[in-house]
Amino acid sequence: MSETVNAKRSACGCGGGCHADAPSAAPAPEDGARLVLLRRGLRLEYLTVGWNVVEGLVSVAAAVMAGSVALMGFGIDSFVETASGLILIWRLRAEHGLRDREAIETLDRRAHKLVGLSLFALAAYVAFDATSSLIRGQRPEHSLAGMIITGLSLGAMLWLARAKRRVALALESRALEADSFQTTACWWLSLITLCGLALNAAFGWWWADPVAALGMTVFIAKEGREAWRGEECGCRGG
Repeated sequence: MSETVNAKRSACGCGGGCHADAPSAAPAPEDGARLVLLRRGLRLEYLTVGWNVVEGLVSVAAAVMAGSVALMGFGIDSFVETASGLILIWRLRAEHGLRDREAIETLDRRAHKLVGLSLFALAAYVAFDATSSLIRGQRPEHSLAGMIITGLSLGAMLWLARAKRRVALALESRALEADSFQTTACWWLSLITLCGLALNAAFGWWWADPVAALGMTVFIAKEGREAWRGEECGCRGG
């Protein structure tokens, strides 16, 4: 009997310390918590993409009807935010299947650079749009639909930015934190666009919106540069 046992031990090559029937180790508790955070981050990005698609379509349609260059820029900005959300969905879904920390960090850096590119694109378009509006002196018609969609965007973007930042800090994800800043930037652009539309409707101050938007481009471009370099995005304080 002992010879049979010894033969089995010799065959498995473990010298008697083998527990072939023992169950595999359960995932570490922190892995389970991270998966919950990843799913939460994915839900936030799905909401971001869904909201911005609707927001962009409504804004562009309202801009065409009112002849508002600023509102058109706001609509295009919504599609840039959509691109950023799709980048983060790709990153979070990829991490969901990874266990190698180094691979996750490499993926995070790549996504971080892509978010930086989205911020550069956003800054470039807003600068072009605002400058063109000032040069042409275009006076848009009043747009009730534009004021409604930008007003709703204030609440949606504020909530999404704060929720993303909390998840980003828990995951230690620079890419998601940079994306939360982009969502915050879109909140500011919503406010600027709404103020511009309201001032134009109330006082005929058509130039208020493009002047404020030009100031925002410096801020957005700076954050895009920091995102590209992998620096802290400076948005922890909100």
